[in-house]
Amino acid sequence: MRLLAIIIAAGLACGSATLAVAQHRHGHDASAPVAPDTRQFVKFPKPLIEHTLANMRDHLQTLQEIQSHLALGHTDVAAKLAETRLGMSSLGLHGSAEVAKYMPQGMQEAGTAMHRAASRFAITTQEAGVTGDLKPVFAGLAEITAQCVGCHAGYRLK
Repeated sequence: MRLLAIIIAAGLACGSATLAVAQHRHGHDASAPVAPDTRQFVKFPKPLIEHTLANMRDHLQTLQEIQSHLALGHTDVAAKLAETRLGMSSLGLHGSAEVAKYMPQGMQEAGTAMHRAASRFAITTQEAGVTGDLKPVFAGLAEITAQCVGCHAGYRLK
């Protein structure tokens, strides 16, 4: 079952990453036609747009901090960051209930999947501190980021 979840997450990450790369040009070959942005527009009240964007920046910063701690062998710190700032325990911190009211079902599902993946990652990372096996940790990190990439490839705020 876990292997199936990893395979599905990898497939989502690859497909979503391909779409995201296609939409993000970095100014390469400015003479080439620009592909239209086909992401679904999601309308939030202005204060919630700023709040949501700040939360997403915090999620990205948290992922960077997790990676830094993993590189240093601090699996306990990485696990705690994952649970408290990304996992199911972080929902109140980010005001998820208020923001979810404005999200389409697919966006809600991607957010919930990311938070659940982060909580699973926290457990896996704690276990890796004992076993020393980091392969499941990296698979879990990929599962988290696959949800982020998929959501950003499918939805946009304005």
